[in-house]
Amino acid sequence: MGTRVTVAITVLGLLLPGTAFAQGFTQGDKELLLSLNGGSDTDFDSTIFTLQGELGYFFTPNIEGAVRQGIRYNDPIVGESTTRATTTVAADYHFDMGRWWPFAGGSLGYIYGSGTSDSWILGIEGGLKYFVNTTTFVAGRVEYQWFLDDGDDGGFDDGQWIYVLGIGFRW
Repeated sequence: MGTRVTVAITVLGLLLPGTAFAQGFTQGDKELLLSLNGGSDTDFDSTIFTLQGELGYFFTPNIEGAVRQGIRYNDPIVGESTTRATTTVAADYHFDMGRWWPFAGGSLGYIYGSGTSDSWILGIEGGLKYFVNTTTFVAGRVEYQWFLDDGDDGGFDDGQWIYVLGIGFRW
């Protein structure tokens, strides 16, 4: 499904007018990213959706630190409804390619809520930002997060894929 996100961003980029040029990120820039995320377990058997907000700060033109807050609501056909929140901090390195800004990095956070086991998470991620003008961009990101709980069935053997597609604003 991560490939679908990349293809969707690429197609969108080809359809946008060629007159929009990005100024790019500079030290001290801030960004707000609003996204709708999908997630799957390691076997891609079940999928959920999450609303997420992210506030980032550029320490250099290429290095960004971010705080993310997401909330998921799941109302399955069988079983009880669950609400889960995720709070993470992340660091990413961005590559300046004009309007295209690929990035890679990692995250550390905590998952908590009803119907879920609270757990620390550690993740790796990569993605792409495409500027449609000097302040607005579309972004896609794929993450793999490991659950760091101490249970018998937890640790680095358990994890989840996270897919992010959103719109961002730079100031």
